Amino acid sequence: MSTTTIAAHQDSASAAGRRETPPARPRRVGGGLLDPKQLWTSLPSAVRKLDPRTLWHNPVMLIVEVGAAYTTVLAITDPSAFGWLITVWLWLTVIFANLAEAVAEGRGKAQAAALRRARTETVARRLVGWRAGQPVESAAVESVPAPRLAQHDLVVVEAGELIPGDGDIVEGIASVDESAITGESAPVIRESGGDRSSVTGGTRVLSDRIVVRITQKPGESFIDRMIALVEGANRRRTPNEIALNILLAALTVIFLLAVATLQPLAIYSKAQQPALPDTSTLTGDGITGIVLASLLVCLIPTTIGALLSAIGIAGMDRLVQRNVLAMSGRAVEAAGDVNTLLLDKTGTITLGNRQASAFLAVGGVSEAELADAAQLSSLADETPEGRSVVVFAKEHHGLRERTPGELAHATFVHFTAQTRMSGVDLAPEPTDGAVPAATAGARQVRKGAASAVTRWVRENGGQVPAQVGEIVDGISASGGTPLVVGEVVDGPSGPAARVLGVIQLKDVVKSGMRERFDAMRRMGIRTVMITGDNPLTAKAIADEAGVDDFLAEATPEDKLALIRREQAGGKLVAMTGDGTNDAPALAQADVGVAMNTGTSAAKEAGNMVDLDSNPTKLIEIVEIGTQLLITRGALTTFSIANDVAKYFAIIPAMFAGVYTGLDRLNVMRLASPESAILSAVIFNALVIVALIPLALRGVRYTPASASKLLSRNLYVYGLGGIVVPFAGIKVIDLLVQFIPGVG
Repeated sequence: MSTTTIAAHQDSASAAGRRETPPARPRRVGGGLLDPKQLWTSLPSAVRKLDPRTLWHNPVMLIVEVGAAYTTVLAITDPSAFGWLITVWLWLTVIFANLAEAVAEGRGKAQAAALRRARTETVARRLVGWRAGQPVESAAVESVPAPRLAQHDLVVVEAGELIPGDGDIVEGIASVDESAITGESAPVIRESGGDRSSVTGGTRVLSDRIVVRITQKPGESFIDRMIALVEGANRRRTPNEIALNILLAALTVIFLLAVATLQPLAIYSKAQQPALPDTSTLTGDGITGIVLASLLVCLIPTTIGALLSAIGIAGMDRLVQRNVLAMSGRAVEAAGDVNTLLLDKTGTITLGNRQASAFLAVGGVSEAELADAAQLSSLADETPEGRSVVVFAKEHHGLRERTPGELAHATFVHFTAQTRMSGVDLAPEPTDGAVPAATAGARQVRKGAASAVTRWVRENGGQVPAQVGEIVDGISASGGTPLVVGEVVDGPSGPAARVLGVIQLKDVVKSGMRERFDAMRRMGIRTVMITGDNPLTAKAIADEAGVDDFLAEATPEDKLALIRREQAGGKLVAMTGDGTNDAPALAQADVGVAMNTGTSAAKEAGNMVDLDSNPTKLIEIVEIGTQLLITRGALTTFSIANDVAKYFAIIPAMFAGVYTGLDRLNVMRLASPESAILSAVIFNALVIVALIPLALRGVRYTPASASKLLSRNLYVYGLGGIVVPFAGIKVIDLLVQFIPGVG
């Protein structure tokens, strides 16, 4: 498709955009600290989750709920202020745990509400008996509700209409507003054939008319799947999450057995010292049920058990915030463990368009003269390369950007595949002497391939300095593209032709890419650039970008083979792609990110879809996956570490009266056994609420090696998990000791 055609369609898209009011941009839900309003609106859902049939999937919190129910019965049969306070806070512990998951799901439901606004009850115009190549007007059209469309149905969509379902364009070209899906208001061009033929249901056609073949099954569009995903309806626990749940369940069983063995010890101790008075913690029947339940709840890893589900949901939500649709949580988790990152050069590492980077004058010509000629010859060149020459001359040589309209006596020569040159013919301005345009003063300027321009100069009687060939070869060897600039000036003794110099074009590496690749390297991730360029050009760009390796002149088979070699070495591989020929590699990769602009085959093969179609997004996805794993590990470390303070609070409170030596373990100097136990239970509940924002936002991500991340987790969340509860339990004890029946 030509640049002129694209420009024309973009103009028509802009006009159509002014006539049509585009759908309201979806409100993106922030991912920062906990919103008190959201906390309140999620409370009813947290209470509903108290149903054991819902809570059974979280064995840790199910044990807490059973303990709360048990203490409720005891508090009713033998009421006391201490018993009722313990009971209330045990129930609050379960509710707070459910609240963490409910808040995470509530954020997802807010996202889903925005997405539902894009999925309206559209009526599709289905074509009956139409074949490609036939006029659309010749086919019968029937109106069908969009949800009833089946795979392979053909629908026609015109300007101002919503696309009724996911599919591929089989005829036509149009500008499409995808703001309802991506949040970006700028329209995009979609056309039949190639790798930009895919369209998404719920987006709006702004110009022209297209015929779309539906590729989705009813109820399985990308919007449907995204809504189900962010609401948590289809969220399956990942292998890492399942393994951690098994560990937590095992720890719960161990602590359950440990607590059960304390009762015979307490009964025996009381029998050996019958003179000891009965208290609310130790009686002739041993440790009271309320104290046993409190001890068990404080010993088992309730903090991570409460937050584990919320961490997973929030990780998916962070992807949605960046317009990435993950088909499963497994893909997000795999992104955090990626060892090898495969990145396309064009559009990912480089800007995708060659840009002018230097003017190299020859034969005594000044650089200013070359810049002026290069700009003149590029005024009518609408390609990105031609525009970059004009901009480079303006920014680096102070030349005002002229327009073709200012040159009234100029004839522009457009680039063709035959001539491989473009330029301008300048006639002298008429004077009173009426100098003819074709005589003295006429000037022709050409810019193009080195062989074409040098041949043109020689044909007009000029000489080409040997320096030109050396410069051209040097630019080519460094991975750039040389364009030679020449001119023919008519003088009194005839035309004089010469080469003015060479323009160096290079595929510009995006700013900040080297720093990002350095960060990947610190994380132990190997980056590989994939390109169709020759090895010499590929190496030059790879060295400039700072990638670890490159694959030049790559074919789809080469990509697939590279992925398999990496996986055979036990590595996880991530890559991006958008074309049908990328589908095998996307399916083979552990994390395959398909572009939304790509073909349906690519999107079906990958396990993630980037709705913004930004290849660089793969780096962000890896960072989000890593942050998810870091957050889960950090909060697990904190949860296990903060149990230490609870031991020092509860164990002395239970047995200090029997074993006088245990009083030395009361390092916090808590007021009484009752206040010590109640303070530990209250802290155990409140710490869950305090950590909900961290679980939703995620632990701050800093690129580092696995050993450094582990050291940081142990130092910050391990040591912090020990210190914080000591301070927290002491503060709570200072308050609850004044409650009658507790102090």
